[in-house]
Order: sequence, then C-alpha cells, then structure tokens
Amino acid sequence: MTEYYSYITKDGDRWDLIANKFYKNPSKYEPIIKANPDVPITPILDSGIHLRIPVLEDSETIKFTLPPWKE
Repeated sequence: MTEYYSYITKDGDRWDLIANKFYKNPSKYEPIIKANPDVPITPILDSGIHLRIPVLEDSETIKFTLPPWKE
C-alpha cells in the first residue's frame, strides 16, 4: 500500500517545484500527477489544492513532518 504526504498548493506552485521539494528532483513529478487524477495538469497550479504526494523509496523522499493524508 502506498503512503502519501498531504500538501496544499501555494501561489506559484508547479508540478516540478513540488517534486523538487519532496524528492529533490524536479523531473519526478509524474508520480504526483498520477496520484492526483482529479487535478488539472496546468503549468502553474492554483493555490489551495490538496495534493497527495506519494512516498517513494526511503532514499528518494525527503522526510517532512506533515499531517497524514486523510480521505
């Protein structure tokens, strides 16, 4: 079962910037997009969108103290 972080977008957020924030690699945005199929794929995301950020292998995901994803 995949674990997720919960993230709420801010002004100016982009898929690649979010991937860089969580995975230290801007090109790893694809798992984030796949985990959020209801979010439009736009160059810049609206603020206030609740995203699910998949936890990749331990070595690939930066550890944050964020609240767990709630369905």
